[in-house]
Amino acid sequence: MELSDRSKSLGWFIPLRLASFIILFAVVVLYMEYPPFLQLQFIIYASLTLAFTLLLTVDKKLKLINVTYSFISLQFLFEILIESGIIYATGNVNSPFSGLFVLTIVSAALVYGMVGTLLIASAVSFSYAFIIWLGLFSSTDTSLSLYAIQTIFVGHENVFYSILLHILIFYLVAFISGYLTERLKLKDKQLEVTSKALKRARLETDDILLHLNSGLLTIDQTGLIIFFNRAAEEILGYNSHDVKGLHCQEVFSERMPLLADYLMEGLNKKINYPRKEIDIKSKDESLIPLGLSTSVLKENDGNLRGVITIFSDLTEAKNMESKIRAADKLAAVGELSASIAHEIRNPLASISGSVEVLNNDLKLTGDNKQLMELIVKESHRLSKILSEFLLYAKIDKPIYNKVELCHLISEVIQLLYHHHSFHSGIRIKLETDMSIIYVIGDEDLFKQLFINLMVNACEAIGSADGDIICRIAKNKNSEMVEFYLQDNGPGISDEHLKNIYQPFYSTKKSGTGLGLAIVHRVCQTLNLKMSVVTQINEGTTFLIEIPEFAVNIQKNEQYTTA
Repeated sequence: MELSDRSKSLGWFIPLRLASFIILFAVVVLYMEYPPFLQLQFIIYASLTLAFTLLLTVDKKLKLINVTYSFISLQFLFEILIESGIIYATGNVNSPFSGLFVLTIVSAALVYGMVGTLLIASAVSFSYAFIIWLGLFSSTDTSLSLYAIQTIFVGHENVFYSILLHILIFYLVAFISGYLTERLKLKDKQLEVTSKALKRARLETDDILLHLNSGLLTIDQTGLIIFFNRAAEEILGYNSHDVKGLHCQEVFSERMPLLADYLMEGLNKKINYPRKEIDIKSKDESLIPLGLSTSVLKENDGNLRGVITIFSDLTEAKNMESKIRAADKLAAVGELSASIAHEIRNPLASISGSVEVLNNDLKLTGDNKQLMELIVKESHRLSKILSEFLLYAKIDKPIYNKVELCHLISEVIQLLYHHHSFHSGIRIKLETDMSIIYVIGDEDLFKQLFINLMVNACEAIGSADGDIICRIAKNKNSEMVEFYLQDNGPGISDEHLKNIYQPFYSTKKSGTGLGLAIVHRVCQTLNLKMSVVTQINEGTTFLIEIPEFAVNIQKNEQYTTA
């Protein structure tokens, strides 16, 4: 028998044992006035009952269960002896206390099961038959011969049938009580297994609902909130302990009345809302777009149980949708602008060339000469803007190759020496841990990226002396190569920092506002991570993380070498 089964059996057994003791005490002490021949047995029986009760009180976890069962066995033994003595002294076969044996048999069924109960019934039957024989024949024949036992059957038929009837009753009670106890134990086991399974299923279900990414809220048929998961707490800004048991209109009327209205409308009209979008207010009074759906909960008989609503915060989805719309518009505008710029560029080139020819052939003086020089200058500037804009617009699909980064940066630095923004007061230095570092990317796009980044640094330094440091290093914790471009120019203010990648945004008088926009567009196209650190009057550092070739070539076969 398992420990839990024994514990349950003893739980029923203790009250029955105490009842048996009280009955025997009343019969022996009060009714029979404590006869001498039962005094020793009753003292031992009372001591065993007391010891058994104290042991169960102290040993609540039933660690001494074997000792407890030994006390129970001794208690049954002395109980049968006392009951036999009572029957012997109170009329023998006509004693009204033979039913005490039945109480003993029923008690035994609770701890011993069917087999043990039948053994107790056998002991009771033998004791009853023996005490009847002893009462009838001890005065005339004290021998225990077979002939003496047969005399009962011959001379006292009523006695024989009384003993037989009692024995049959004892075994019948033993069988019925043992069977019922076994069935009860089986039902208890089934109930315990079912209860554990139900509890586990409920815990799993509650755990799943509590940890849903979407908010889950349930109200009963009166509108009281009965379930409020963690996502609901985060989205709506309420604590589940504070709102459970309160009416939904009382809770939501101030900041989100539409939510309460939909819940109550679903409750009153039994309407399901597959999908609704509403705006609610957060604790800081900012608007939160909420997507929700409600369903009516019904009993099997169709009666209303309540309403359940599932909802989610649409803020990120709305922001993403806005970005996609903006990107689509920008792409459309960019495509249109690129075609217009291309159409403008051809006649502009003709105009610019013609003006230069006129400037060389005509001998202009005074204001006319200044106007001609202004036309030539602005024509060159407009041509430059169109060239950079077309370059920005056509950045689209890269061709990935194996690129040696150190050599590429050296080439870009050589190009920078011949750029009009560079002057002798600017010092350029290349720092690298290795002489050869291979990365993955589009070589032409890399050149556009680095030349625009370095030109931006030169323009930031301006006419003053300054330093530009290009540093290449491998990140030991990742599969990336880090490129740093640091200048000691004036830095970028917080006001301008958020707009530096916007096309045509520039703080320089002669700037086109496309340099860093091209850098940002190239990084997006090549999926490069880019960051910037700047401090006023101390300079700016750009960091670009580029995937290393040696590691990635084994993971992605789409890369080709060149």
